[in-house]
Amino acid sequence: MALTRKRLILAKIESTYGTDPTPTGSSNAILVRSLEVTPLQAEVVNRELITPYLGSSQQLLAQTNVEITFEVELAGSGTAGTAPAYGPLLKACGLSETTVASTSTTYAPVSSAFSSVTIYFHNDGIRHKITGCRGTFTLNAEVGQIPTISFTMTGIYNAPTDETLPTPTYTYQVAPLIFKHTNTSSFSIFSYSACLQSISLEMANEIVYRELVGCTKEVLITNRAPSGTVMIEAPSITAKDFFGAALGTSTGSISFVHGTTAGNIVTFTAAQSDLGAPTYADQDGVQMLELPYIATPSTSGNDELSIAFT
Repeated sequence: MALTRKRLILAKIESTYGTDPTPTGSSNAILVRSLEVTPLQAEVVNRELITPYLGSSQQLLAQTNVEITFEVELAGSGTAGTAPAYGPLLKACGLSETTVASTSTTYAPVSSAFSSVTIYFHNDGIRHKITGCRGTFTLNAEVGQIPTISFTMTGIYNAPTDETLPTPTYTYQVAPLIFKHTNTSSFSIFSYSACLQSISLEMANEIVYRELVGCTKEVLITNRAPSGTVMIEAPSITAKDFFGAALGTSTGSISFVHGTTAGNIVTFTAAQSDLGAPTYADQDGVQMLELPYIATPSTSGNDELSIAFT
């Protein structure tokens, strides 16, 4: 009897696309939550046969792949200049990884040479091997909650096997901090230090699974459209006119710093954000302002956002 509670995720960067690099419990285990798996995702093709009797025709499955979703807590590795355990997943979502020894690890978008990972999903005695995984993610941070990154990964189907559940060693993934005043600082939106309630970013990668005759099965990232929403306490127009900023043609920076101790400090920046139409909201009788935004690149490209761990 398999127990739902006994599940495990391992993930490791592939040096060759679609080739299993054999992640292990001792080196590649990742603490996740809200785990959901579609172990066999496919297009159903009905034969639609004409027969002299009633009944359904046989159906066949095409374009078989796997989708897996889960959250990780937004926290560092515990050591400045060392990537967090879920760094391979960020890379497989179309980000580069730049490490400065003993100082920082920074992730930023790329438009080519996308990384991929193999994910092992252990379901208490059954192992699902998902090769060639690429995906997208959403970052969510709200006052009073643990900030998270929610991943949706798509990969190549491999037949599941009976495997002993490995013993994981969870490294480079320290305990998270609640998103609140004493843990989070330096929030700024369009050069205004607002009172922040929540912020989100959806990477919005376009993920395509392709399986052509004579070619390698592959999960592609074909585009991205990063966007999100910021909720702040509504300022006076004199303090900051976000309505005018939304109507204008200029972009602005959105950023925050979460964490206070080296090795567990995360800095998010969307340097050229374009505001959408602001709307009012109520929270505890206080007037709030919801500010949708899209993160746009400069003319240099691949710089619409960054996530830095220091």
